[in-house]
Amino acid sequence: MITPFKSDGAVDYQAAEKLAVMLVADGSDGVVVAGTTGESPALSDDEKIELLKVIKKAVPGKSVVAGTGSNDTHHSVKLSERAMKAGADALLAVVPYYNKPPQEGMYQHFKAISDVGPTIMYNIQGRTAINMTAATTLRCAQLPGIIGVKEASGDLDQIGLVCGGKPAQFKVWSGDDSWTLPVLAVGGYGVICVVSHIAGHSMKKMIEAFTKADNQAAAEIHQGLLPVRTRSRSSPRSTRWDSPPDRSGFRSSRSPTTSSSP
Repeated sequence: MITPFKSDGAVDYQAAEKLAVMLVADGSDGVVVAGTTGESPALSDDEKIELLKVIKKAVPGKSVVAGTGSNDTHHSVKLSERAMKAGADALLAVVPYYNKPPQEGMYQHFKAISDVGPTIMYNIQGRTAINMTAATTLRCAQLPGIIGVKEASGDLDQIGLVCGGKPAQFKVWSGDDSWTLPVLAVGGYGVICVVSHIAGHSMKKMIEAFTKADNQAAAEIHQGLLPVRTRSRSSPRSTRWDSPPDRSGFRSSRSPTTSSSP
C-alpha cells in the first residue's frame, strides 16, 4: 500500500488506517506496509514501525507484511526484528540493490532475514540492477523461513521454472500488476498489487475467474485493467514529493521543494 502524507510531508497515520481498511474491503487479503510502493527508501525506520503498528490495529485478522529489505543485510535483519516484535505477519525483502551481489550473496542475505521471521523475497531487476536466478530462488525456497517470492523479473520462462520446481508451500506472487494473469497461468499464486488502490475488486474478480477456469472472463478483466495499470506505473517513487491526492484520494508522496503533476 502507498504511504499517505500530510501537506507538510509528515506521515498521515490516520489516513493510512482508512486506506488499509478500504483495501481489504475492496478485495485485498492483506497489505504490505512500507514496501517500495509505500516509499520505503524515504521513510525512517521509526516511521515504518509506527505504520506497521497502526495498520495492524486497523485491519485485525488480515495479513500485514512489513517491508524491511535494503542493500544492507545487517540493517535489514535489525529492522526485521523490530517489525516482528511490532506484530508483522511476514516480511518483504528486496534483492539488494546497487551492490549487485553474486547469487551466493543473495542466498545468504535472504537466509539471514528469514531467520528472523517468515520472508517473501522480491526480485525486480529493473530496480535492483541484478536478477535473482530461478536456481537461487529455488535454493532459497528450501529455507524454512522463506515463504514465497514477489516476482517482477519480466521473464516468464524464469517464473515458470520457479513455479515448476518450488516446494508445495512456497508461493509465487506477481510483482507487476500487468503480469498477474500470465504468472497465474504458469503456476503462480496471486499478486502483490498496486492497482488494488483503485481497482482491487476487479483484480480479485480476475483471479477468481482464473481459478474457476473461466479464462475468457479473466482475459476480459485483464484487458480492461490495462489502461489503469499503465496510469499507475507513471507515478513517481520514493521522493517524498509534495503532490496532490492521487486517484485513490490519498496524498502519496512528499518532498520539501518539488511538486508533481496529478
